[in-house]
Amino acid sequence: MHGSHHHSGHSHGHAHGVGHAHAPADFGRAFAIGTVLNLAFVVGEGAAGVLTGSMALLADAGHNLSDVLGLLIAWGGASLAKRPASRRFTYGLSSSTILAALANAVLLLFAVGAIALEAVRRFNDPPPVEGGVVMIVAGIGIVINTATALMFARGRKGDINIRGAYLHMAADAAVSAGVVLGGALMLWSGARWIDPALSLGIVAVILWSTWGLLRDSVTMALHAVPPGIDPEAVEAALATLPGVARVHDLHIWPMSTTQVALTAHLLMPDGHPGDTFLQDAQQLLAHDHGIRHVTLQIEQGDGDPCRFDHGHGGIGG
Repeated sequence: MHGSHHHSGHSHGHAHGVGHAHAPADFGRAFAIGTVLNLAFVVGEGAAGVLTGSMALLADAGHNLSDVLGLLIAWGGASLAKRPASRRFTYGLSSSTILAALANAVLLLFAVGAIALEAVRRFNDPPPVEGGVVMIVAGIGIVINTATALMFARGRKGDINIRGAYLHMAADAAVSAGVVLGGALMLWSGARWIDPALSLGIVAVILWSTWGLLRDSVTMALHAVPPGIDPEAVEAALATLPGVARVHDLHIWPMSTTQVALTAHLLMPDGHPGDTFLQDAQQLLAHDHGIRHVTLQIEQGDGDPCRFDHGHGGIGG
């Protein structure tokens, strides 16, 4: 096999997200404001929960505390992703955003378990709860969580790390709305079981919002082709380039929650195509598929699979 290896130029200044979504490059201010607002609310809501004996408020405060930790994790991942590449970490630390999204999903599951256990325990002997105070505190939570979620709304489709932060806050706003409704029902009926039942409702909301984040972050951590990219379409696009007889050993994987990488072997029997061909190939992949980190190996041989392939040949391999 006569090979020629070319690493096409990277474009870091305007990287596409997964698929074709565009996300703002920096959410540092949103993370800072969201963390401060939610930490202050956790303290206030937790104190109100203790004073009123409301498990719903304590559950929501616990969930909000996990969200503060989630924001810090997502913020840390986004910050690490900006660090430059080194000799050891040749892609930099951009994959930190994937780990942060995965950690956020796991953290939410732990929060769910703690809330559910306490809610079930309280069903046996639910304490009296001041519904009016519950409604006021939860109403403040709706405002804070909605405002924080809106700060991340623009980036939720192009970056699952930002989506994790958004889901944390959006779920909290929905949970707080449920707590307000529960407080009203308690005032109207005086039924004590409503408070722990509401806590289990909170658990269901969190589980529903967490599943997609957990699934996507696990698949990205396992280097699956990111959602929104059709590997068969990418292979077909490369195969239609002038002079390409066959594409094999094609790999597409996420470098981070916003950057996608590709490597492929192109069989071109008529000779090395030159830099113009490689630049056109990179532009095609970036424009049509949102892939900006491209490595292409040109081969001029009989089309046999790469001799060094040991069962990991990728698409077309």
